[in-house]
Amino acid sequence: MDFETAFKILDAAVVAQTKRHLKDIEVTILRSSWQGKKYGEIAQVHGYTTEYLQHDVGPKLWQMLSAAFGEKVSKKNFQAALERQQLSDTAALPKQLEATLQPQLKREKMTSPNSGSEGNEEVLLTNERPQLNTEPEFPVGQVPLTSSFYVERPPIEDRCFQEILQPGALIRIKASRQMGKTSLMARILDEARKHGCQTVALSFHLADKAVFTSLDTFLRWFCESVGRKLKQLHQLDDYWSIYGSKDKTTAYFEECLLEEIDSPLVISLDGVDRIFPHREIAEDFFNLLRAWYEYAKYGDRSSEIWKKLRLILVHSKEVYIPLNINQSPFNVGLSIELQEFNQEQVQILVERHQGLNWIDTQVEKLMEMVGGHPYLVRLALYHVQHQDITLEQLLETAPTEAGIYKDHLRGHLCNLNDHPNLVAAFSQVVKSFVPIELDSESAFKLHSMGLVVYCNDNKVMPRCDLYRQYFQNRLS
Repeated sequence: MDFETAFKILDAAVVAQTKRHLKDIEVTILRSSWQGKKYGEIAQVHGYTTEYLQHDVGPKLWQMLSAAFGEKVSKKNFQAALERQQLSDTAALPKQLEATLQPQLKREKMTSPNSGSEGNEEVLLTNERPQLNTEPEFPVGQVPLTSSFYVERPPIEDRCFQEILQPGALIRIKASRQMGKTSLMARILDEARKHGCQTVALSFHLADKAVFTSLDTFLRWFCESVGRKLKQLHQLDDYWSIYGSKDKTTAYFEECLLEEIDSPLVISLDGVDRIFPHREIAEDFFNLLRAWYEYAKYGDRSSEIWKKLRLILVHSKEVYIPLNINQSPFNVGLSIELQEFNQEQVQILVERHQGLNWIDTQVEKLMEMVGGHPYLVRLALYHVQHQDITLEQLLETAPTEAGIYKDHLRGHLCNLNDHPNLVAAFSQVVKSFVPIELDSESAFKLHSMGLVVYCNDNKVMPRCDLYRQYFQNRLS
């Protein structure tokens, strides 16, 4: 049995047991263990800590497979366990797996050298995700839950999934545009729903400008948006006739929403940086969220009510408004800052694009131009897969107005042109081939826009060579 066949059986076993597919980090452990590698070797090659793999991911994986196969499965014996399952032709497997695996075993016999069949195609590619959508999709906006083109960045997903199930949880997700924040948020909400939570997703990007004219108007919009999705708007007018803005918002949430539901309520707030320019609204609203977070910790009767509320805050920009350390929601809860894909994650994404049989040097060439930026990588793979352009042509035209990134680059250029001081600062950055030091405000804002990355000594450099080449010509 080769690993491709083994993966099919293992993945089907996990689906039957847990209703989900194997995660990328779990596939990494299985593939490496199949090759006889120890946890330390796996950790070193793939950028994890040995403790994380050996004491967290590994034990959970073997326990899950043990439950699926109905016998003790470990790192040492899982190959033997698989051989036993194949030899028994699924007789030893739990009944719910039989229908899933029988077609696969039948297909193995038909394609084996001794079967007499002329076909000898590979049964499975390791990057396949059965029941997920593998049709090419243009990489814009959130990656759908059913898409096979979402690549996990362990241990981020697992940490978020565990945290959102904790009473009174608060998760903060920060990254520049098009780095995968909303896609991660959607998967956290999906995980919460699987555990019986009610969920409400709000995007401040969709709010009209009039919403931000006053705190009272903003909080009324906030309450209406949540109440409408929960079908609990009938009493809002009664609350809005009394109390101050924050008091009536709190009373409405406590008495009309949280007290009326039996399950936890998860609210995701996407684009909270849209509020930052409205200083007075921002300070009061963020103070309110922090107060709700604290209510769940008080240990009194109302704490049990507020423990039902879990919040996810998603933002692109750094929090540049000064908030009292004891009144800010940005220094509590679980903080997640999304980083670029590493080479292994880019390779996984390449493999999920059918027909792209790239070697390591091709992946390296793409990453030399765009780094591991999720959107830039996916856009390149989409166009190459559709044969719109070759990798060589793409790299040659990438930093020009004829390239596939022209709209993305023009968007950054327009944002920069609105801030002449940032134009001057970024011009220095792209002209230098070594990291340079900027004034803290310029570095702070350029990093928030996703144009630069910090080095260890607080100096900055362009996020990728694409930005360096394009803006060298545009900002001169």
